[in-house]
Amino acid sequence: MKTVTQNLIVAISGLILLSLAMSASAQRLNKLIELFENDQPAFGVLSFDYSLNNARAMASSGLDFLFIDMEHAPFDIERLRLFLLGMTDKRSIIEKGNLQPDVVPLVRIPAAGGAEELIAQAKQVLDVGVFGIFFPAVHTREQAELAVRATRYPQYNEAPDYEPEGLRGRNPSNATWYWGVRDYHAKADVWPLDPQGELLAMMFIESRAGVENIEEIITVPGLGGIFIGPSDLSTSMGYTSPAAPEVEEAIQTVLGACLEHDVPCAITTGPGSVQQRIEQGFRFVTVGADGGLNTGASSALRLGREAAGR
Repeated sequence: MKTVTQNLIVAISGLILLSLAMSASAQRLNKLIELFENDQPAFGVLSFDYSLNNARAMASSGLDFLFIDMEHAPFDIERLRLFLLGMTDKRSIIEKGNLQPDVVPLVRIPAAGGAEELIAQAKQVLDVGVFGIFFPAVHTREQAELAVRATRYPQYNEAPDYEPEGLRGRNPSNATWYWGVRDYHAKADVWPLDPQGELLAMMFIESRAGVENIEEIITVPGLGGIFIGPSDLSTSMGYTSPAAPEVEEAIQTVLGACLEHDVPCAITTGPGSVQQRIEQGFRFVTVGADGGLNTGASSALRLGREAAGR
């Protein structure tokens, strides 16, 4: 027979496990969305290195998100899948008691504009398990709508957020396993259209046309964020450098629209600009590139957190 002490230990263990299960269930999986909902800025780096060593370094880097660039690096789904698995930190999961990654993996796909290719690429990276997509070179509302639809599953009949109608095919076996959840389909919708959604459909504004159409683009239901690309934007506007006053004016136009519509806005930064950008109202920024946090990226991360009070 079990002693009173043994029964007490079993009961306490059961309560601990129940508490962990409830915590894991209630905890939002997408840390970036959690930061947005709490009005806290997020910091990340641009990643071109899909190695397992870099995956481990990034997972414990202290960053909030990882911008995996598959537009200017190879579009390699198998390498991406291995990289994401390499970022899985089992010790952190046990210590926190929930499944939220410390560093959220997001991907920029290469397709821009073309419907079939964009839908196919979005489906593949989502099925691997990423928590959001950066869509490059969004110039019009129609392109933004297509991007959101490519990120969503078709909704069930009578769903209040049925539109914009989803186009994503359903076979999320790897994503379900990587997220560690049974109800992937319910969670894999775009925030903030679905307040409980864990996916972000984010548009790159990096052209004169994108700036001119920002008011139409930014009001697309399901759009989760805007990322301003200063280099391509300056080229589109005919300037050799993002430092041109006219380019900064365009950046502020996009930022102003984001602030007015409460849409998270992102931009690239460094040690000399991160504090200013956070103070201007940018809600998430990249502070460097991967390969481990070099001195400049570490400094930018520290300065950004100081500016944000984090």
